[in-house]
Amino acid sequence: MPPLSPPLSFNPAGIELDRRQGLTRQLYEALRQRVLDGRLASGTRLPASRDLAAALAISRNSVVRAYDQLYAEGFIEGRVGDGTYVAQLPQPKKLSTKVSTGLPTGLSPALSTKWTDLPEDLDKEVIHRPGLARVKNNHLSQPPAGPPRAFRVGVPAFDLFPFEVWAKLNGAFWRKPDLEQLCYGDPAGDARLRGLIAAYLRSSRGMQCAAEQIVITCGAQQAISLCAQLLVEPGDGVAVENPGYRAAGHAFALAGANLQGVPVDHEGIDCHTLNSLKDCRLAYVTPSHQYPLGVVMSLARRLELLAWAERTGGWIIEDDYDGEYRYSGAPLSPLAALDRSGRVLYVGTFGKVAFPALRLGYLVLPPGLVDAFSRRRAVDMRHSEVSTQAVMAEFMAAGHFQRHIRRMRRAALSRRNAVLAGWPGGLPGVGELPSVAAGLHMTVRVDSLAREQQLVEQAQGVGVEVNGLSSYWLAHSTTPADQRAGLVLGFAAVPEAAIAEALAKLRRAWQAG
Repeated sequence: MPPLSPPLSFNPAGIELDRRQGLTRQLYEALRQRVLDGRLASGTRLPASRDLAAALAISRNSVVRAYDQLYAEGFIEGRVGDGTYVAQLPQPKKLSTKVSTGLPTGLSPALSTKWTDLPEDLDKEVIHRPGLARVKNNHLSQPPAGPPRAFRVGVPAFDLFPFEVWAKLNGAFWRKPDLEQLCYGDPAGDARLRGLIAAYLRSSRGMQCAAEQIVITCGAQQAISLCAQLLVEPGDGVAVENPGYRAAGHAFALAGANLQGVPVDHEGIDCHTLNSLKDCRLAYVTPSHQYPLGVVMSLARRLELLAWAERTGGWIIEDDYDGEYRYSGAPLSPLAALDRSGRVLYVGTFGKVAFPALRLGYLVLPPGLVDAFSRRRAVDMRHSEVSTQAVMAEFMAAGHFQRHIRRMRRAALSRRNAVLAGWPGGLPGVGELPSVAAGLHMTVRVDSLAREQQLVEQAQGVGVEVNGLSSYWLAHSTTPADQRAGLVLGFAAVPEAAIAEALAKLRRAWQAG
């Protein structure tokens, strides 16, 4: 019988410890990494704790604690009367230098940050390849980094939000929470909040709705996604405004919809084109303030749209994303307030009144759809975060919400006026500023796509955010490229002084170019 090979010995050379940090954790990490990458092979004998402590000039307790953690995790083992050894582990593989996505081999390129190069011959056995292909072309862009600045779109004046009031209400909730509210809740949302939303919509928007028709969501985007998941079958035609809110189109496309872009004129979506579409099951619209062109849908067009839904048995998704902001007269009645056949699903959000990170929105549904929507929502997320719902309910019940809306409307009007007063007029290829009667943004026409891109790049160069209108059109639009050009500017994100400073930067950059 051949003699047993002597155990491999461990050389502590190369282990460098920073004495300003936790020594136990550093030693544990160093030994663990050496086992994982193969520098400490299975069967290697480790020094006694006292000897390793002396070699590294640290306390023995630090070594003992590091060894204990490695024992507990199975990296090392003790042999009775024979010391401590690296445990028998599978042969380590060469570590990849690529960042893992946790996805099956071959999918990383398809799901990279830029969503490029999805292979056309991707293994047919990969699960849900059609779904992955749809995601490649239908995903949300990364939001702008940093705090709000001029002229960021989709951001209200949340510098005016009463955070002290919100903090007090939040603190009151958590100091003595109702234990029932800490259990799993109703997927449709907090009953009190739903009742207060219904009361608010009845008084402010003329909608005859009940709390039982409302489902709370994590913002408007989840509400739109729920509509896509439950109302759209693969291959169904879905009409979307073109140009329009691309994130809504993405939700419908991911559900397998065949997106049909419908033009928008000065009265809103073109119902003549809508009526000509075949197999169109659903229409998504922003009637109170079309996104991004800013037009308000006329009453005649609203009635025509409702007639289309009743005649075809179709659904209308009404996104009232900034309906609280109207600067002359009362807000127009939403489609949902005019609906008599139960074909309108109304999407509301608190993000344009409070702040986007709140992630609190809601759906007002025809009564027959509520159960299905709340059940479907529960599969993805049992319910929205409880304290946010409870605090918003108290915020509304105490009158803070209505006061805040009035303050936000005044601020948005003032900031709109600051843009109108300071806009650099007479720019070559740039149209006149439109009159803005509602909403939080405005759109300016530009005579060519090349000019739009030049203006956007020059604005970025001086730290001002301006969106190109061309990015709001569907990729397969038949409208000539130059007719899609324009600038989209949010005017509510920052105070008047910051607006004036940004306009001065734009004036210098654009006139110099």
